Amino acid sequence: MIGFQLDVMERARFITIFFIGFTHLVVSQTVDVQYDKYSSTAAYAGRKLEKSLLGQGYQVKGEQVDYSINLTLDDKILDKEAYAITREGNHITITGGDGKGLIYGSLSLAEDLGNGVSLEKTKARNQIPNLAFRAIKFNLPWDAYREGYAMDLHMETCRSVDFWESFLDMMAENRFNALTLWNLHPFTFMIKPKNFPEASPFTDREMKEWQDLYHTIFRMAKERGIETYIVNWNIFVSSEFAKAHNVALENLKNRIHYGIGDTSEVVKRYTRESVTQVLEEYPNLSGLGFTHGEAMRGMTPAQRQDWFKDTFIEGIRLADRKTKLIHRIPLLADNDAEQLTRDAMEELDFLEGPIWAEVKFNWSHAHSTPKFIKVHGGKLGDTYFKPEPKNYKIAWMARNEDFFCLRWGEPNFIRKHISTNTQSYVGGYFVGSEGYIPAKDYFTKITDSVDWKYAFQRQWLFYKLWGRLLYDPSTPDAVFEAAFTRRYGKEGENLLQAYSLASTVPLRLASSFDFTWDFSLYSEGFMAMNGQSMDYISIDRQIEQQPADPNYVSVSDYVKKRLLGESFSKDRITPPVLANMLEKDCQMALRLIKNIDIDKNNSLLYEVADIKVWANLGMYFAEKLKGAEALQTYRLEGGEKNKQNGIKHLQNALGFWDKVIVITSPLYMEMPLAAYSYPHEGNASVINDNRKFHWKKLRPEVAKDIVIAKNTVVESNGQ
Repeated sequence: MIGFQLDVMERARFITIFFIGFTHLVVSQTVDVQYDKYSSTAAYAGRKLEKSLLGQGYQVKGEQVDYSINLTLDDKILDKEAYAITREGNHITITGGDGKGLIYGSLSLAEDLGNGVSLEKTKARNQIPNLAFRAIKFNLPWDAYREGYAMDLHMETCRSVDFWESFLDMMAENRFNALTLWNLHPFTFMIKPKNFPEASPFTDREMKEWQDLYHTIFRMAKERGIETYIVNWNIFVSSEFAKAHNVALENLKNRIHYGIGDTSEVVKRYTRESVTQVLEEYPNLSGLGFTHGEAMRGMTPAQRQDWFKDTFIEGIRLADRKTKLIHRIPLLADNDAEQLTRDAMEELDFLEGPIWAEVKFNWSHAHSTPKFIKVHGGKLGDTYFKPEPKNYKIAWMARNEDFFCLRWGEPNFIRKHISTNTQSYVGGYFVGSEGYIPAKDYFTKITDSVDWKYAFQRQWLFYKLWGRLLYDPSTPDAVFEAAFTRRYGKEGENLLQAYSLASTVPLRLASSFDFTWDFSLYSEGFMAMNGQSMDYISIDRQIEQQPADPNYVSVSDYVKKRLLGESFSKDRITPPVLANMLEKDCQMALRLIKNIDIDKNNSLLYEVADIKVWANLGMYFAEKLKGAEALQTYRLEGGEKNKQNGIKHLQNALGFWDKVIVITSPLYMEMPLAAYSYPHEGNASVINDNRKFHWKKLRPEVAKDIVIAKNTVVESNGQ
């Protein structure tokens, strides 16, 4: 028993001696790693594995070795992106169905090494991809879809090769296989058009810097087995081109997303030739994507499709190579447009298929319910699915406009999402945001060292869960638990479970609060679009708002039915049921992290703090729901006790909000937020970059809920 009662210093000494002994054990062991150094993917896989071996104390060399590891390809026994690891004595073979599979197999073995598994303990295993398309949506800050400081602040970071190397390494580690880069008009930054040099605003030197950046991104992505796509909105041209040819002038000042479509012949020719030139000058670029929507006002669905056929599609056909295509589904729910779009995709027979038909899952808020409820514009029919398509696959756009600052991770939600929505006609997912760029860290307030440099590294769990589970949904929680242990040792053991519980808070808010476009809901801040601005969700709004998920019940509907003596079926999530779920999960999350020692690790401090914030937001939400029910009951039925209960619960809610402020104030800056500074019209002249987000800035509005409750009266026609 003495060994289990060591004090802190003795345990630290014991651990130190253990790891010194372990390092001494393997430091004398040598490993030979064999791979095709002329293959960029094999070379990347080999380098990553060698780095991991060196990090664990092995020596990497090629003569008289203790272990040999051979990286090989075999597309006859393995599918694309699949891998197998086998061991015979001291010889380990990593076989990939292609270069991507070889990378994933090597990273899998490297992960074992990082978890303390020696080569001697290596176990045979294999994996095959569940979905063929696992993409990141990344909005670029230049000629960005959203304007203002929240986008501009990323400019320097996104022009850094070091940033892209880190981001692409993260993608490969997490099995993402496609990087999609989005902005309004990408061609300006990629080429000087041969027949339209006046379209370029750059000197030759500036143009070369932009081209070098894109070439480097595409080359590094290819080395890591990652496809690359550029995706634009339409119909945009450069300001220089517009002025020179007196076209598309409506978009000169503000790049108006809903501007009139300019279908001038010169615009068509410029677009078509730019497409061809980009594809020929960037051989490592995998494909293009285009959008039915922006800057095409006044055009019918048929006219829009014809425009793409004459420009993008024809430009692709004229290029001297095969190309892949992302064909965004029109941003409206219309049966005729759906059939037109389907027919157009099925006719394209010269592309490197399949076409990825991008569909927004639950509009801009996929982190809500895993049920497919709506797309951009409303409900989607089955035109794209029946009969089963031959030339394209659906790729769900899992947009996140709900949490940018707080870390998030709920593996069971993602597993449920995938299992519910990967029918045979589905080929994959996009994951990413419109109003947030995960580049510059503009959140972190403390100046002491942390283990991240870029914003995406703060949210490592979000990317790891989505990427690894899209590749293999059966990946067990143990894989993600081990990632916490690698980072934080024993203190990280409960973090995945705590995150899983606390991360249900934004999902439940978005399920209970109906939404549409990007800024219609911001779950992290409990804010929603109110007319033309993003504001705190008041108690009155919470009472009246209808839910997104039809299984949920609004406060107003619940109280009305209860007062009539009626009830809801057991599968419905009423406000009391929701409040109970929130309290149960959030209290458990807080118990799991209660005894974690954060004093000597700033990165762990932030991890634990974010769980506390989500949990306290969940407790705030539960109290708000209770207060809303009591207040609405008073309005319809009267009873001073109901009113006082409403006031009491809203005071409790404010108490939990104050805890959020106490936790976040020393850790988080006031944050630029596109949704908070950007009116619905998108008029750049009224963007307010001084309006920044922090929970403490919303406290007066949270407190106002109590005032509303105190001043409320019984409705004269209440029943």
